[in-house]
Amino acid sequence: MKDKNYCMSSFLAFRYIVDDDKTFTDKSKHSVFKYYPEEKKSICYTADDIDFYLKGMLNQIDLSHAGLLLSGGIDSAILASYMPKGMKAYTAKCIAPNAVDETQRAKKYCDIQGLKHVIVEVSWEDYDKYMNELMIHDGCPVFANEPQVYKLVAEMKKDGVDTIIYGDSADMVFGGMDRLLSKDWTYDEWKERYTFVKPEKILKNYVDMDEVYQEYKIGNDRIDFIRFMDIVFTGSSSAAYTNAFEYANIKYFDPYARLKMGEKLDLQRVRNGESKYLLRELFRKKYPELQVPEKIAMARATDYWLKDWEGPKRYEFKDNCIDGLSGEQKFLVYSLERYLEIADID
Repeated sequence: MKDKNYCMSSFLAFRYIVDDDKTFTDKSKHSVFKYYPEEKKSICYTADDIDFYLKGMLNQIDLSHAGLLLSGGIDSAILASYMPKGMKAYTAKCIAPNAVDETQRAKKYCDIQGLKHVIVEVSWEDYDKYMNELMIHDGCPVFANEPQVYKLVAEMKKDGVDTIIYGDSADMVFGGMDRLLSKDWTYDEWKERYTFVKPEKILKNYVDMDEVYQEYKIGNDRIDFIRFMDIVFTGSSSAAYTNAFEYANIKYFDPYARLKMGEKLDLQRVRNGESKYLLRELFRKKYPELQVPEKIAMARATDYWLKDWEGPKRYEFKDNCIDGLSGEQKFLVYSLERYLEIADID
């Protein structure tokens, strides 16, 4: 069902359209992320359990023409330990003065595991080149990671890769989102903390997204933020990868998406600085000579790329609406306006 105002508001707030039945136009249909069935997931109580299941799953895949998406973090570093010698592992390097560079750390993993390291430079010109295609394919604007992922995929296909191995789900499965897990949030606190961009700040005609949060409300003022993250956050984060993969028509596999913790996440350990504590233990076994690295956000280059953007001009947007926004928030607004233009949405 066409509901432009809902779709604009949902995208700004959550980075995707939460209601599967609502679309920007009658002609478009956004893709829906497909969750791996909970009852089929392998249960992990220890780091050794994770090791066992990862090894088993990856041994069943033909990796002869596969490629690994490798960041500087522990999730993909662990996956690197199961890859055949000589496989290519691809790391993105955003070209911007303030962009995080994970290539040196990723190279260490490749050297230890005997993999060939490929650095893929990503510029604003790449974003400009790929954004329209990705948005039309998905029937929705994109957020900051998607063009970067697609540039990686495009380079992998040029090299003959037919299957992509990656580890996006590890954060959600094993307690990696330490800032979101940092406290027991009240309902109003969570809405304020989680909403990426407030639709009411940006749009003249917006839809209140409170209905999305209401589904996770507990009592008068609490919220089941972990279940919210499992569904809403995962739906947006994982879709950024799958949209790029599916548009490129390439096979992909995230083994972490098929695992789950056997015991309830120990929030106190996470809050004491041990996010993903089971994966940290496994990383130490795989790389005893290295310190466990801390997670670094991928998309900071948008701060530089959009520093001079004056904001949207279309009638749907309020004047001066991007004042005070971060680069990633500006990108959501920029992407939304660009999609409205290229999709010829009135």
